[in-house]
Amino acid sequence: MSRRSATVTASLLTVLALGTATACSSGSHGNSQSVGSSGGVPTVKLMVGGIDKQIYLPYQLAQNLGFYKKYGVDVVLSTEQDGGVGAEEAMASGQVDMAGAWYNHTIEFQAKGKAVEDVVQLSGAPGEREMCTTKSGVTSAADFKGKTLGVTDLGSGTDTLTQFLAAKKGVKTGEFHRIGVGAGSTAIAALQNGKVDCVMTTQPTVAAIEKKGVGASAIDLATTQGATAAMGGAYPAASVLARTDWVNSHKDTVQKVVDALVATMHWINTHSAADIANKLPASFVQNQLVTKADYIQALTQDKGQFLPDGIMPAGGPKTSLATEQLVGNVKGSVDLSKTFTNEFAVQANKTEGFKTTTTPAGADG
Repeated sequence: MSRRSATVTASLLTVLALGTATACSSGSHGNSQSVGSSGGVPTVKLMVGGIDKQIYLPYQLAQNLGFYKKYGVDVVLSTEQDGGVGAEEAMASGQVDMAGAWYNHTIEFQAKGKAVEDVVQLSGAPGEREMCTTKSGVTSAADFKGKTLGVTDLGSGTDTLTQFLAAKKGVKTGEFHRIGVGAGSTAIAALQNGKVDCVMTTQPTVAAIEKKGVGASAIDLATTQGATAAMGGAYPAASVLARTDWVNSHKDTVQKVVDALVATMHWINTHSAADIANKLPASFVQNQLVTKADYIQALTQDKGQFLPDGIMPAGGPKTSLATEQLVGNVKGSVDLSKTFTNEFAVQANKTEGFKTTTTPAGADG
């Protein structure tokens, strides 16, 4: 999603360091596939745009369930940090092979002449909520005029969505103020200190804001149903992005990664929020922001954002393109057929005998 996602705590970094002892240097180039020591298992470096966020939980869950290993690939996970390179930019520059980030970046890359594609779609909604203080008087984007709105950082996915919601209600970008407030404790502090009237953020930050009585949800983009109501269609968010040239030269490896994540999405769909929380690192689900009970309650509420089969939903790419065009990020023509593929997800579902329920997007999105 965001190019500068949530600050990761020291405890989270410790967990990641322990879980990814085989990680390569972040400066190594991702164009060449490295091979692990056990039977020629391919190693893939995947950076996530805030790995401890609920919207991005499938990547780590797949690791903890042992699915990457089951499907024959060693996935080395890392996470972007505040002030550091964004996951999608790290992927595009070859620092890592894949990015756990929002689909809309493929459209932005194409507009800049770079070929990047989405190989598996994990969610049909941004997983975000517009959290506003009571005194702000904001109950919909129509009330944004004259307000100061917090986004993860300027140019991020939350920034794009904020501008899009305003435009849908006839509020021009110049009629309100946007500032970057990060996520987690920094986003909460911005609301508490009156620095912003609202902030667009995800779980578990949403639950922490509600528990502290700092703000309440004014706009729901956390579920596919909520996103469709607010944006006019499903909005594909969390996904796996990779350079098209890398995908074409590593198709077998890509299929293994997608197999593991499709199996994970099926697992999420058939298990409770408590089951999911129990399989995640302790620092993800219980920290200075939330208790484990809070985390589970929040996930129960917003679990509907996750797609059960990894298929890009019909209309999703068109909604994303319309968002980018409306806020001015993309001005030229875009070939949506080159921004995503359902090839790997369809095959993954067939391999496991899973029944697909998502209506797939066609070549035109």
